[in-house]
Amino acid sequence: MKTILVLNGPNLNLLGTREPAVYGAHTLTNVEALCDAECAKFGFKMDFRQSNHEGVLIDAVQEAGRAQAAGSLIGIVFNAGAYTHTSVALHDAVKGSGVTVIELHISNVHAREAFRHHSFLSPVAKGVIAGFGVAGYALAISALAGMS
Repeated sequence: MKTILVLNGPNLNLLGTREPAVYGAHTLTNVEALCDAECAKFGFKMDFRQSNHEGVLIDAVQEAGRAQAAGSLIGIVFNAGAYTHTSVALHDAVKGSGVTVIELHISNVHAREAFRHHSFLSPVAKGVIAGFGVAGYALAISALAGMS
């Protein structure tokens, strides 16, 4: 059974309490359950992770690249949080590993502060989903399933 990695960056552990007007009331535990159910619909296993540390995320991306090359991983649904807008290292990890990534944002980053309008991940992502709340995770999983 193939796997989809759902990878979450900094501050996403605060979902449900951090700026609910922007990010909604769902917790990361709710998101995990939603993703697990969506993966099961397509017959995939899910690997769900969150880290506030850039190096941990880079390690996960590189590991995912090896798993995809070995045929055991479909790709990554990646909500890199603020690292989307700051991390050349995550861009390089995705590009260097060759892993398929769907970039995900809960909010519509283009309707927010100007510094959120640029993404270092978009140029190396297969697609970008933004502004659909946590439902975007299911959309991203469906997109990966359609590509597999």
